[in-house]
Amino acid sequence: MLNIRKIAFIGGGNMAEAIIRGLLREDVGVGICVAEISPKRRDMLTAQFPHVRVVGDAAEAAQWGEVVILAVKPQQAEAVLDLVESVISTDKLVISIMAGIPSVKIEANLLPGCRVVRAMPNTPALIGAGATAVCCGRKATSDDLDCARQIFAMVGVAVSVDEKLMDAVTGLSGSGPAYVFTFIEALADAGVKNGLPRDVAAQLAAQTVFGAARMIVETGEHPTLLKEKVTSPGGTTIAGLHALENGSFRGVVMNAVEAACRKSKELAGK
Repeated sequence: MLNIRKIAFIGGGNMAEAIIRGLLREDVGVGICVAEISPKRRDMLTAQFPHVRVVGDAAEAAQWGEVVILAVKPQQAEAVLDLVESVISTDKLVISIMAGIPSVKIEANLLPGCRVVRAMPNTPALIGAGATAVCCGRKATSDDLDCARQIFAMVGVAVSVDEKLMDAVTGLSGSGPAYVFTFIEALADAGVKNGLPRDVAAQLAAQTVFGAARMIVETGEHPTLLKEKVTSPGGTTIAGLHALENGSFRGVVMNAVEAACRKSKELAGK
């Protein structure tokens, strides 16, 4: 059970909405306030969450919350921090989900001694199946890290890493859903090319990826062992795997993660 009473979100976009849904679904008994600049989005949030306080003023929400979650785009970081700097006291915990913005930059724009935890969730959090990594800033405590991990565990899986690894997290799980969507699309296209109706191919492709991922999570077996169970000598699967190897499939995926990781570092000015 979360040992806090009030959580404020600065920014009411999709990720904030996902976390709010998780908190409400788990019925953890905390008050929630969201600051959102868009009137249309505020109306939607009010309609979706009648028991959540929705405001247009970031400073009002930040002053109200015990935990303040910065859920805006990285490009808005400086402007938002200017708005909330004077009302975030050192007794509040700040959790940032702004991609690529290191904790030291956030701390530099807040009062000395403010506690900051960074988090990198991904879009499957919208359906409660997210993967989130969290890390501590210089003043954050182990209790702060536990609090953040509990919050993000409500929308999927949450793990702790050193901050120096957050760019790798961004490249892997942060951007990873897009790689998987592309793979599913390619599987479905191949099915269509070989005669399957589009809707059937798309359903089979998506369920195949879902089922394979679930097997890894639920069995705890290494992907190599699970792959071997599907791969009969001289069979169809080994023929397909050979084609993947000829196309440098593993290398392409690794290059994609590395490119996204490199871009994350560029956004952070590293």
